[in-house]
Amino acid sequence: MFTGIVEEVGVVESLEVRPAGGRLRLGCRKVLEDAMEGSSIAVNGVCLTAVSLAKDSFAADLAPETLGRSNLGELTAGAPVNLERPLAPNGRMSGHIVQGHVDGAGELITLEPLGSENWWLRVRVPPELDRYLVFKGSIAIDGISLTIASIEAGVLAATIIPHTYRNTNLRAHRPGDRLNLECDILAKYVEKLLKAVERPARFSVEQLREQGS
Repeated sequence: MFTGIVEEVGVVESLEVRPAGGRLRLGCRKVLEDAMEGSSIAVNGVCLTAVSLAKDSFAADLAPETLGRSNLGELTAGAPVNLERPLAPNGRMSGHIVQGHVDGAGELITLEPLGSENWWLRVRVPPELDRYLVFKGSIAIDGISLTIASIEAGVLAATIIPHTYRNTNLRAHRPGDRLNLECDILAKYVEKLLKAVERPARFSVEQLREQGS
């Protein structure tokens, strides 16, 4: 489990796309301090298994599902990526619950300056994800825990504070780029529970009379 608080911006060293899936190698340091073969590391919000660890890099295998649902398959050498280690049992939940299971990719519309080093991010979301997004709700965008400031006509907006802008890869993105989206898992559970609730049976007047009502 992750929290959407980016620890380090790594750099893509290589991406090898294979007939089924691919392998990504990333240059980084901080997230490798206590990593071992098989550790989980979130890359742009996607939970990956670290393999072939070196002093300042690691590799991860990408499943076909990952390549199709996220923006990892579009990365090129030198591209910055957001990295986060899983939450430790004694850690603080500074962001929100992030599983690293990307639901889909949105399209960056604009990232405009608001002044005082704050920015206004607007992202077009896939129609199938819109029902999970609410005003003041949480969302992970490229692995960054953000609060939805507005959601209207399939476009969400969020304020990017100076710290987030300086310490993530958002500043490297341009309009039209795809951003990984993970909706709040609580919204999905609520939806399934509501669907499971049986609606009261409707009785006709004759049936009610038969029941003595």
